[in-house]
Amino acid sequence: MTRQLLIKLSFLGGAYAGFQVQQNAPTVQGTLQQALRMLLKEEVPVTGCGRTDAGVHALQYWCTTKTASDFAPDKLAGALNANLPNDISVSEVIEVPLDFHPRYSALWKEYRYQIWTPRHRNVFEAATSWHHPVPFNIEGVIQNARLFEGEHDFASFMASGSSIEDTGRTIYLCEAKLTDGMLTIRVRGDGFLYNMVRIMVGTLVEGIDVTAAIAARDRSAAGPTAPALGLALANVFYPTLGGDGS
Repeated sequence: MTRQLLIKLSFLGGAYAGFQVQQNAPTVQGTLQQALRMLLKEEVPVTGCGRTDAGVHALQYWCTTKTASDFAPDKLAGALNANLPNDISVSEVIEVPLDFHPRYSALWKEYRYQIWTPRHRNVFEAATSWHHPVPFNIEGVIQNARLFEGEHDFASFMASGSSIEDTGRTIYLCEAKLTDGMLTIRVRGDGFLYNMVRIMVGTLVEGIDVTAAIAARDRSAAGPTAPALGLALANVFYPTLGGDGS
């Protein structure tokens, strides 16, 4: 009998060309499928909760796979970790209904972007934060981040050349906090365009008028795309799995 398993994992994206399988490039999906194939003794395509760009990390990423194997879900996490590289870790495997979808069953996703602001780099944070030693208006970033909240047309914050026509998205939360030199920007929304969060961050750091950039609906009105290494998928909320969505 076919079962659907939901896998919760985290990963450092520096060694990968994103999550989705690509030819001639290492990806998180490809690495996970290889481990599953070895353990379950069958082809087990994985469906992810969304794409991540090359170099982007995940504190919490969910994906599903369908299998005829009777391998116990509570034992699969440990077995996978024994066969995965150190930059990918599985923390939970549960059985879910066959109609559950890791992308479309989600109510919202939250991304975290980290900027290390002191002059000298922090070697312990270097792999997961953008080192920006050049002074910029940090207080302005903290104040202006909230301007992204609400339902807007985010055409200005989509990578050039993207073919998506519906660029309307709702941002439930966008806040920035500075703690011990690390500026952390949290962005929670119902969906995101290609490079959207990284362009939002670049716009804030450059001090560009957020309201005017949104209204322009033109990529040239927004700021540069911030580097990938500072971005991580931080949370995905599924109402059907319970929890308070905080």
